[in-house]
Amino acid sequence: MPFPIRQLLSKDFPPLLREIPDKPKMLYVRGTMPPKGHKMLCVVGSRATSPYGRRVCAQLISGLAGYPVAIISGMALGIDSEAHKAAMDVGLSTVAVLPSSCDDTSIYPSTNKPVAARILSRGGALLSEERGPYKAMIHDFPKRNRLSAGMSDAALIVEAGEKSGTLITARLALDYNREVLAVPHELGRETGAGVNRLIREGATLVRTADDILQALGIKPLENPTQHTLPTDLSEQEMRSLHALTEPLVRDELIARAGLSAQEANVALSSLLIRGLLTERLGKIERV
Repeated sequence: MPFPIRQLLSKDFPPLLREIPDKPKMLYVRGTMPPKGHKMLCVVGSRATSPYGRRVCAQLISGLAGYPVAIISGMALGIDSEAHKAAMDVGLSTVAVLPSSCDDTSIYPSTNKPVAARILSRGGALLSEERGPYKAMIHDFPKRNRLSAGMSDAALIVEAGEKSGTLITARLALDYNREVLAVPHELGRETGAGVNRLIREGATLVRTADDILQALGIKPLENPTQHTLPTDLSEQEMRSLHALTEPLVRDELIARAGLSAQEANVALSSLLIRGLLTERLGKIERV
């Protein structure tokens, strides 16, 4: 096992986690926890996420690059996984809090084992209350959510339906006196009904990464450092980005990148979802 599992005693828990009334007796970690002094942002959302949710998640986390912020999530399908990937894309520390134990055979969901491997290889951590080997059961998910909310300075809710389990994390964050941040959604969309209700009930509406930084007590830089591009872009994605020296209509961008329409459409869809591009007024431009 290249990344051994080790035990964390209470004195080594993330500081805020030691304050919650139902704190765990023991934790097990694999990998490297965020540096001391980093603010921890819990990012959660629907498993059945939308392109809008994935895009906004990537854009907001991208805007935190270069700041002492760590992204905490549960590595579930949907927004959780997108949050971890977005953090790694821009060099932020990330911690996956698991309902299972951290060993390879128990990781939940099993389809996200490649995500877990990438988190470890990029200097992040897997965290669990279970020594293992232990497969996740239904009652383990609320237990896991209390760890994610309890260790974090604030919780960002990206997408949530009216009956989404994500709302459990939001309620726990409020119980622990953490600030709850929420991304507004189009009215009438089920994936946004729960998060819109959170805003109506007093959650902080998030428009940009600066809103998140303010909630975390971090002053935005006047001239933020441009973060490097992700290292796992395909050749077609790189060519599309390099062609965008100015906002372009799609056909002109395809011509400048020297790609076929099919290649360009696949590349642009991926870049838009990852928050590296945006499309407005009929033109595509870099974020």
